[in-house]
Amino acid sequence: MADIKTRDAVKGTIKTIDKAAIASERMKSAYVGIKGKAEQGYYADENSATEYAADRISCAADRVKDEVIHQFNKRGQKAVKTTQENIGKAKDKITDFKQSRAVKAAEQEAAQNMSEQHGLQIRHGAASRSSAPDVSQTAKSQLIKTRQQGQKMIKTTARNTEKAVKATAKGTVKTTEKGIKTAQATSKAAIKTTETSVKTAQAAAKVSAKTAQKAAQAAKVTAKATAEATKATVRATIAAVKAIIAGTKALISAIIAGGWIAVVIILIVVLLGCAVSLFVGGSGSNAYTPVSAEVEAYEPLIQKYAKQYGISEYVELIKAVMMQESGGRGLDPMQAAEGSFNTRYPHEPNGIQDPEYSIQCGVQELKAALISAEVENPIDMERIKLALQGYNFGNGYISWAKTNYGGYSYANAVEFSTMQAQRLGWEKYGDTQYPAHVLRYYPYGRAFTSGGNQAIVEVALTQLGNEGGQPYWSWYGFEGRVEWCACFVSWCADQCGYIESGIIQKFAGCVDGSNWFKGNGQWQDRNYEPQAGDIIFFDWEGDGETDHVGIVEKCENGVVYTVEGNSGDACRQKQYTVGSSSIYGYGVPAY
Repeated sequence: MADIKTRDAVKGTIKTIDKAAIASERMKSAYVGIKGKAEQGYYADENSATEYAADRISCAADRVKDEVIHQFNKRGQKAVKTTQENIGKAKDKITDFKQSRAVKAAEQEAAQNMSEQHGLQIRHGAASRSSAPDVSQTAKSQLIKTRQQGQKMIKTTARNTEKAVKATAKGTVKTTEKGIKTAQATSKAAIKTTETSVKTAQAAAKVSAKTAQKAAQAAKVTAKATAEATKATVRATIAAVKAIIAGTKALISAIIAGGWIAVVIILIVVLLGCAVSLFVGGSGSNAYTPVSAEVEAYEPLIQKYAKQYGISEYVELIKAVMMQESGGRGLDPMQAAEGSFNTRYPHEPNGIQDPEYSIQCGVQELKAALISAEVENPIDMERIKLALQGYNFGNGYISWAKTNYGGYSYANAVEFSTMQAQRLGWEKYGDTQYPAHVLRYYPYGRAFTSGGNQAIVEVALTQLGNEGGQPYWSWYGFEGRVEWCACFVSWCADQCGYIESGIIQKFAGCVDGSNWFKGNGQWQDRNYEPQAGDIIFFDWEGDGETDHVGIVEKCENGVVYTVEGNSGDACRQKQYTVGSSSIYGYGVPAY
């Protein structure tokens, strides 16, 4: 019975521990559920979903923690009380059992002794009347002795049993207490783990919320930037189409005298050229770039004064000039303050303080240049280049270029700029590449100008016949003659401003030059069909290492025409078949 009660107490303890475990599991489930709902935005409000979810998790964790501690205390106290009651009952049962067992043992022993004595007397013939009193006395004495021994044995058995029960009860109590303590420790550990998990969940929720907010902001920025880029592209396309339409109308008015066949031919060329510029694009100085929104905003005023001064067909050219001069910004968008038609404001940069007056003066200035250059129509590109350079340098350049060279070239623009700078004592005079800079904003600039870059070619052509290379290697910094083909290319590039702008690297060795183009992703092999201004490298020995360098003048019908320094120790024109084994490859500058 004691063992059964003890087992019951232990089972009670086990049930208590199991309930604690179940409570812990419920606590975890509650935590997981709340965490999931918080992450899914179940409790999210409009202002702060993260804080609300974190509060709900924290409150749930506190409730679960308090309930677990309460249940552990309640179950533990009940288990201890039950165990103590069971121990008391066990002691009472043991005492009753000991007493009844001791009495039965004494009676059995006494009966046995009496039987043995009686048998002994019969066997020895001593069963006479005279001897009976003696036997009775002896039996009584023996019975008393037996009872004393029985009592002693009962006491010993009781003591041993009591010790065993105490030890068992003590062990059971200790085991129970240990189980309770273990359960409490487990509960505390579970609570701490839960609290840590809650804190981690809260931190994770906050981080997730912040990340989501940043992602949303980034998405908004990206969407906004994409929308702006799309709008800009649409605006640019619309502006270009409008330019084509306006130019087409102007062309019809300008060349109607040439008959319908001429009109149709020119229209086809213009439209095809503009379509290529818009939808195919291209690199280089001849790629078309739409004017800015600020310039477009001035179109009504430009049309007004272009019509007033008789050059309505040149509205797009006027807009291109404004784009190059100011981008449509400032109070003097045509930069016409220093021109001869400004009579109201100081003749100094940005001197005009009225945009409309600036446009009025600028239109007159450009008209004078077009007339002086004898421009016939909006696609007379060679004369337009002459007029544009005159708009930048002053009309004195136009008459000088026509008298000395028959028209415009980049080389004579450089010559005139150098001459004027020396005469005035200035470091620099004007923009020697002004026509190319304006024509990138002119819808017909790409359609009616050749690809590549003519500036460096024209500079190179002015040096034909020079021998010895002294101007080029001494310019580079050498004190005596060196193999000067690379120095010649670098000198021509420097005259165009390409070294200063980083378009071409200054180099005196062919290997260094080819490696620079390769490193910048601007390299083509020998089978490439080059454009004017590309840098051509040669490999005479076929060993995979460049030995010579020059400038591509043009490429026609599978033939590459070049200008080379140090070709027979002189500047000469040469030609090669496209793909020739003598050609190592091409550097393609991003003009």
